[in-house]
Amino acid sequence: MDGFLAHEAAIVCPESVSGSKDEVDADGNPIMQGIDQSKIVPLLVKTLQEAITKIETLETKVQALEDA
Repeated sequence: MDGFLAHEAAIVCPESVSGSKDEVDADGNPIMQGIDQSKIVPLLVKTLQEAITKIETLETKVQALEDA
């Protein structure tokens, strides 16, 4: 299954994660973190938009150099 590791996502988007990394209950059993991946989508979309803008700028510069 594809997905994110909650403790890694918490670094970038803490509001998407519930629970604490390596948390255990009184008996030493792990308490798993949860992640709401829908809260990461806006961040991913914005990052992709920024990457597309950079790519388009670089393509324009390359074309200008090739045409010179």
